[in-house]
Amino acid sequence: MSGALGGAASVAARTGGGVVRRVRSVVSPSSDRPAGGSPASGWLAVTLFRPVTDVDPTLLPAPLAAFDDRIEVRVRPAAGGKGTELAVRLRERPPAGSLPQRLSGRDPQADLRSALRRAKQLIEVGEVLAVDPAPHGERTPTPGGVLLEKWTEAAPRAGVR
Repeated sequence: MSGALGGAASVAARTGGGVVRRVRSVVSPSSDRPAGGSPASGWLAVTLFRPVTDVDPTLLPAPLAAFDDRIEVRVRPAAGGKGTELAVRLRERPPAGSLPQRLSGRDPQADLRSALRRAKQLIEVGEVLAVDPAPHGERTPTPGGVLLEKWTEAAPRAGVR
């Protein structure tokens, strides 16, 4: 009986998730946001807690300057007068990175996302803040452990999606 109840709960949870997704798409149709989570326009934006006059799009911090002329930059006042919006996108956008590309570190969009986060920190704080890694001992090389290690390596570049 417990197995049947668990199976029913699983089906109910999946159905509920599908219903929520459908309601969201009707309530807030975002045709410019494909299934991958990145805007179709390719723009990635952050809000800087600085006035617009402090952000010169021709003198970008090193992480973004490294992209040189491969990116477009847009600087404008943030909504509600809450700082400055810095937006960037690749001029030539490759197709969305696949899981193997992201895990191997060959996703240009992830590189740009990471550079934008580091540039935000440099503009606001003056340095890129780093968290000391949590020490861990030897992990058993199980398939799950290997996958966890790969995701841990890719996480700083992937950001929140």
